[in-house]
Amino acid sequence: MKVNKKLSRIKRGGSKQFADGFQNPLLRMGLGTSTTINANRYIPEFKSFQRNELEWAYQGSWMCGLAVDVVADDMTREGVELQCDDPEVASAIDIALDEFRVWDSLCDALKWARLYGGSLAVLLIDGDDMGTPLGPIKQGAFRGLLVLDCWQVNPSTEVVQELGPNFGKPMYYQVFAEQSNIDIPGGKIHYSRCIRFEGRRLPFYLRQAYRGWGASVLEPLFNRIEMFDMATEGAAQLVNKCYLRYYKVKGLRSILTNDVAKKGFMTQMEHTRLFQSIEGMTLGDIEDDFQTMTYTFTGLPEVLLQFAQQISGATGIPLVRLFGQSPVGFNSTGESDIRLYYDNTKQQQEKMLRPGLKKVLNVIYMSVTGHAPDKDFNFDFRPLWQMTNEQKGAFATAMVGAIVQALQSESISLPIAMKELKKLSPTIGLFSSITEEDIDEAEKQENELMPPGAGGLNAAAEQIPGAGQNGGLGPLVSQAAQGSGQTDRTDRSGVGGERPEPAPAQSV
Repeated sequence: MKVNKKLSRIKRGGSKQFADGFQNPLLRMGLGTSTTINANRYIPEFKSFQRNELEWAYQGSWMCGLAVDVVADDMTREGVELQCDDPEVASAIDIALDEFRVWDSLCDALKWARLYGGSLAVLLIDGDDMGTPLGPIKQGAFRGLLVLDCWQVNPSTEVVQELGPNFGKPMYYQVFAEQSNIDIPGGKIHYSRCIRFEGRRLPFYLRQAYRGWGASVLEPLFNRIEMFDMATEGAAQLVNKCYLRYYKVKGLRSILTNDVAKKGFMTQMEHTRLFQSIEGMTLGDIEDDFQTMTYTFTGLPEVLLQFAQQISGATGIPLVRLFGQSPVGFNSTGESDIRLYYDNTKQQQEKMLRPGLKKVLNVIYMSVTGHAPDKDFNFDFRPLWQMTNEQKGAFATAMVGAIVQALQSESISLPIAMKELKKLSPTIGLFSSITEEDIDEAEKQENELMPPGAGGLNAAAEQIPGAGQNGGLGPLVSQAAQGSGQTDRTDRSGVGGERPEPAPAQSV
């Protein structure tokens, strides 16, 4: 009974029973003391629900626009490198990606997800009912992507029960026709036809308040952007007031109350402004006092830079990418900052973009070929870092040297070497002239399906004594001349005259 009473007192006491941390009431330091710091509290600010304010900030503040657009643009800027056995199919998929502006649609979907907190990219399949699950795609049926933000659709209360990455998410999305200007038969879209993007990820209870979507990326840094805009606007106003002139006039109040004196005084001021220049002079009464006051901007650039650095840290975008600002300091190039940012962007590509892009590429593959893709069909995001000419030269030398060394050691065949060289062409800008016909020709020669050509390594190898097929060294003396009784005769007859024909082989 005593233990239960003690536990009940602990439960009622709550924070009074359990408190840790430093405290000094005499000096007003630590938890629970009467200080201005202890009066701070974090309160919820649901900026994502204020759609109009987000849109106005995105339109009116260039900082808000960059915070939303930069990451989305970089995630879709370089595209992907397809891993497909058939190069014609890979080329057809690239053409479809350009023709239906898939990358632009994915970029818009990422932007609206970052701005509003969520968006959808809907697969447009010709002849399909959007309210039904996605099935096999007919050849030529893919028509692009439809981008809808979270304010244009209403997630259904019916959720997906199938175990997988979509478990617990809405089964359907109801489209608001008046907000999207799109009339969809039935008004709903099945989740299997949607690529869902979320903004800033939230914990479970907050996610329920946001209708299952994420939060806008502008929500946690909105006040910092407001401070930066206010500081920039204040600095611009100080420019207009950096040089002020002050004129003291005796009896100014009595002059302004007299119409005749006021008119004369205003005429004097107009002449003062007219003649006040480098070559002019300021005229005044002997009792008047003329002064000038100037302002200095010392420390103001540092204040603006501190606000900019806070925004850069909150968005995860370095200053050199966000502001286009060249780094300052000794031996500072900004290369490490931009590389770290590209690494983070690569991580976001893998987390946010890969699952949906995989579905889009599979649909395009079926639309191009008429059948499902192979298990080996995959893709890799192209690197965002662009090498200089010197770096490309060093990279090309190292990679080509490794391929040639593997070819010389017979670790790989000539067709494989040509394919590896062709793969390097997007990176180093070389070997793009190697065609599929050249590779097929090399494969035929490798398999001895046709005689070797007149030129190239085979012709050169034939001119080398003792060179065999594929440039290998063969025996210098023919097998027919290796008998015990014909060796001397063959050598002597081959000195100046015609070599005799070898004797026919006898069966044993």
